[in-house]
Amino acid sequence: MVFWRKKKNASEQEQAEKEDKIVHPDGAPEIEPSTDADSELPRYVQHDFEETETDIIEELEATPTPKHTPEQDLKEARELSDHSDEGGWLSRLSSGLSKSTNKITGGISDVLTKKKLDQDALDSLEEVLISADLGPRTAAKVMEEFSKDRFGKDISEDEIKEALAEAITNILEPVAKPLTIEKPAEGPFVILMAGVNGVGKTTTIGKLAEKFTRNDGLKVMMAAGDTFRAAATEQLQIWANRVGCKLIAKDVGADAAAVAYEAYTQAKAENIDVLLIDTAGRLQNKANLMEELAKIIRVLKKNDETIPHSTLLVLDATTGQNAFSQLETFKEMVNVSGLIVTKLDGSAKGGVFVGLADQFGTPVHAIGVGEGIEDMQPFNAREYARSLMGIE
Repeated sequence: MVFWRKKKNASEQEQAEKEDKIVHPDGAPEIEPSTDADSELPRYVQHDFEETETDIIEELEATPTPKHTPEQDLKEARELSDHSDEGGWLSRLSSGLSKSTNKITGGISDVLTKKKLDQDALDSLEEVLISADLGPRTAAKVMEEFSKDRFGKDISEDEIKEALAEAITNILEPVAKPLTIEKPAEGPFVILMAGVNGVGKTTTIGKLAEKFTRNDGLKVMMAAGDTFRAAATEQLQIWANRVGCKLIAKDVGADAAAVAYEAYTQAKAENIDVLLIDTAGRLQNKANLMEELAKIIRVLKKNDETIPHSTLLVLDATTGQNAFSQLETFKEMVNVSGLIVTKLDGSAKGGVFVGLADQFGTPVHAIGVGEGIEDMQPFNAREYARSLMGIE
């Protein structure tokens, strides 16, 4: 009996060896376990992207928003609606710009070692403005206007601040334009939100939805077009719940253009006033990802050639001079109709805003100096320039 078992096992082993030779002929290289990250992903995640692009998408950082209870929402709404202890929006703006202000005013104080304004003093002031990220071109333009009828004269620190604020206001005023909603005869007013990852795009959508619904009395719908990060959709859902509007979303990896198309169809059917479409946090030097944004626009235009009615680029003030390359690249790919600048409260580079206005002339609709709903307000050129210079 023992002998039969050995023979049977030997027969099975011989058969296994024959089969193995068919799969692995002599001289063939051994098969290594796959190291392709995409092989473990569902097919829909890989639909139009190569491995390197998928890697980029997977590396995008998520910034989840904590969940709120209804009681916390009411408490926060009361707190945000009353800023009397903080001195209102101007006080928060001045406080938010304090890092930039201290950098500029500190430089002005260092320059004023003597009362008369000579060429050395002007050169030093120009360097101060460049260090605050106005950029060489804009700093030279400001100094040209500033120095008119002042060269060689006695001048105080306060007079310098007032004059610089006036020159900066003149640059900013042409771009200070509010975001106006003009609902078309059919369908919603469509706003497409663009910007690189981490600039505060999703939070900005939530704040805009809050303003449109509670301040303007409009019916709002959101579309979760950032289909590569589950956290982005979760973040929007929290905002949608708080604001009381509908969110259109699909599974992670779904076609963002399909999400936008479905959202528009539903918004039109439900007589929605404003449709806010989020997009993935695209790196501006990745042409394939930028093309995906263009694809969303092409699909939307199948409904109406005028869509999107507004394409807003969200910029993070802390990025400094990199904001120039972001705006330039997005303008080449899509018709950027306006800017929203965030995180001015954490930046010592508030001057970059002035440089952007001077170089591109793109309308600036709003600025943000904090996380609260009331910390994003329509842009006012004079208020900004005077706060930047530390003038009450």
